[in-house]
Amino acid sequence: MSGRHSPTVRSLRVPGARIHAEVRGSGPPLLMIPGGPQDAGVLADLARRLAEGYTTLAYDPRGNSRSVLDGAPQEQRLEVHAEDAALLVEELGGAPAHVFGTSGGAQIALALAAHRPDLVGTVVAHEPPCVLLLDDPSEVIAHDRLVYDTYREEGVEAAMALFFGINELDGGQEPPQGEEEAATFERVAGNFDYFLGHGLLPLSLYRPDTETLRRNRTRVVLGLGEGSVGRDIHTMGSALARELGSEPIAFGGDHLGFETEPAAFAETLRGVLGPG
Repeated sequence: MSGRHSPTVRSLRVPGARIHAEVRGSGPPLLMIPGGPQDAGVLADLARRLAEGYTTLAYDPRGNSRSVLDGAPQEQRLEVHAEDAALLVEELGGAPAHVFGTSGGAQIALALAAHRPDLVGTVVAHEPPCVLLLDDPSEVIAHDRLVYDTYREEGVEAAMALFFGINELDGGQEPPQGEEEAATFERVAGNFDYFLGHGLLPLSLYRPDTETLRRNRTRVVLGLGEGSVGRDIHTMGSALARELGSEPIAFGGDHLGFETEPAAFAETLRGVLGPG
C-alpha cells in the first residue's frame, strides 16, 4: 500500500523543537503517536489504511528522527510531550480529535487527555508501559534502571539488547522490507541513544492521572495485544483499565501488532473509534 495516500508533510514549530508530522486522508481528525524511540514511519501502513475515513496525523515525538530539538537533549517530560500533542491537534483542526498512541506514545496520549480534555474525543491507549500500576513494580523498575545503567556503562548496543530481552519484544529483528521500511528502521535505530539516556525512565515511570480522566469523563479505551497475554505490559494495561472502570479491547498481534498485523489492527481501531 506504499503508493496510496502519500502524506502531506508538515513542520510545526513548538517551544524548544520543530515537529515533523505526516497528514493523510480526510474525515474526522486522528492523531497518531508512536512509542519510545519510534517515529511516524512505524505507523505509516496503519495510517494509510485509516486514511480512508479519517484525517490522520502521525508524527515524530520531539527529539526523535526528524523532530529536532533546539538545544541539547534534556530528560523527557510527559507534560511537554502532551503540550506538543495539543498543538498538533490544533494544527490538524476539527477538535476534538481521536487520539491513538502506542507504548510510550500511549502515555503521551493519556497525559494529553488529562491536561486538555477539550481537544480529545476517544483516546485509544495501546499497551502503555505504566509500570507504577503493577501490584509490585519493583522488579520492572529495577530492570529499567539496569538497562539505563548498562547504557551508561556499556553503550547503546548492550543496553538495547537487554531492553528487548527484558520487555519480551522481538526488537524489530526481522530485516526491513522495502526502501520505506529500511529508512524507518535506520532512523529509529538512530534514536536509541536519546531514548535510553532521556526517555526510558520518564516514559515508563509516568503514572496516568486516572482521577482526572474519570472526572473529565474522557473516553479512554485500553488496547491490549492478543499476543501479549501473560506479559507485564498486558498486566499494566489491564490494571489501568480497571482504574478507569473500562473493559480493554483485544488487538491483533503483540506490542508491535500495528506493524505486524496492520489490516486487522486497523479494523479493530475503526470499530473502537466509530465510522469515519
